[in-house]
Amino acid sequence: MELSERQVKIVQIVKDRGPITGEQIADLLNLTRATLRPDLAILTMSGILEARPRVGYYYNSRSGNTLVARAIGKLRVKDIKSLAIVVRESASVYDAVVTMFTEDVGTLSVVDGEGYLVGIVSRKDLLKIAIGGGDVQKMPIGMVMTRMPNIVTITPDDTVYLAARRLISHQIDALPVVRTYVMPNGEERLEVVGRLTKTNITRLFVELGDGEN
Repeated sequence: MELSERQVKIVQIVKDRGPITGEQIADLLNLTRATLRPDLAILTMSGILEARPRVGYYYNSRSGNTLVARAIGKLRVKDIKSLAIVVRESASVYDAVVTMFTEDVGTLSVVDGEGYLVGIVSRKDLLKIAIGGGDVQKMPIGMVMTRMPNIVTITPDDTVYLAARRLISHQIDALPVVRTYVMPNGEERLEVVGRLTKTNITRLFVELGDGEN
């Protein structure tokens, strides 16, 4: 399991000072607790760290053999993904806002007339437009979305660990889960078959924790 530079620092802090709370770790790294939450979740799910209520995090010297570590290595994105929530590229910003809040999601996949992925839009994108005073009922979502190829995706058969790493390294809240289709002209198109979010990762962490207790 390859750790990020920040995760390595967290593990070393816990080795040296554990048990230690998340707030104390955040203070030592000059970061917020919210910023560290995904890293701590990954390290705990992988079994490198363990956490106890009102005690804090401590290093697990048996991390490579824990049930959690083995589970994370086997789980695939298709095992925990959520349903895809999409809007058409021709939809207005207003339509996207309504869909986002009706479905209670933080990101939407944007598809073309054939249903293939062309972009993604987040709450932050829509908030910027609203603050800017644009006419959200007339403005097409295609004007504010992040377009391909600047979209980070994941496939159903990728590991949950890889998905979590992408969420953290790209500092995003969700990944479109896609299948690739090669068109007759050789062009590759992506069909959206789900979404993988930080909430999915957190829910998995809780379920695995319940199974260990």
